[in-house]
Amino acid sequence: MISTTESSRKVLIVDPDATTRREVRNACAQDGYQVLEAETGADALREVGSARPSLVLLEVALPDGSGFDVCRELRKADAAVPVIMMSSRSDEIDVVVALEIGADDYVTKPLRIRELVARMAAHLRRTRQESVEATRSRLEFRELLIDVNERRIYKANKEVELTHTEFDLLNFQASNAGKVLSREKILNSIWGYEYPIETRVIDVHIRNLRRKIETQPSRPYYILAVPGIGYRFTNARPG
Repeated sequence: MISTTESSRKVLIVDPDATTRREVRNACAQDGYQVLEAETGADALREVGSARPSLVLLEVALPDGSGFDVCRELRKADAAVPVIMMSSRSDEIDVVVALEIGADDYVTKPLRIRELVARMAAHLRRTRQESVEATRSRLEFRELLIDVNERRIYKANKEVELTHTEFDLLNFQASNAGKVLSREKILNSIWGYEYPIETRVIDVHIRNLRRKIETQPSRPYYILAVPGIGYRFTNARPG
């Protein structure tokens, strides 16, 4: 992840629709972002490799394939860069697929431009904070070790690869182990939006985390659901 001031304002828009790109580009320019553009998945992957943007806005429907496939390729190259997927489809299955393959967020068209820019700012703000805050702390729970400073997760001494948002979500819950955290509190703390966002985004990310850190995801030990409220991370320490 590039952490310079310049790169932290570099955004790649991947969309075959020129009108959408123009609207997003104009809104981003007003907020001082450096904007890169791509119309196809192939162009997007080339831009990511050469320009290394710090955030990607990715349309699902691309002329040379699916944005889902592009997201998978992005995750192979960089597990941390925030990816916000865009689509006119709002079916839950599309949202679930996007988040399960590693997208950090999902917005539906027609775009609410100011809301989109606010979401982008929230993701970028998190990455900028990480570049200047060295916590030098480690959290340990049974077989799980979270190295906060290095942003690395180990289960039974084997590293587990998480996306940028998955790490932040796990770290926030583990740092508040034993406390019941509402979905709204998680949203405000991790995503930091001024606009409402559907809480199913959290539930899908939690499901992904369980698959990666739990021995039996269907019977979780670390991340426990609190019906009608949210989630609680175990406070059991190794010993």
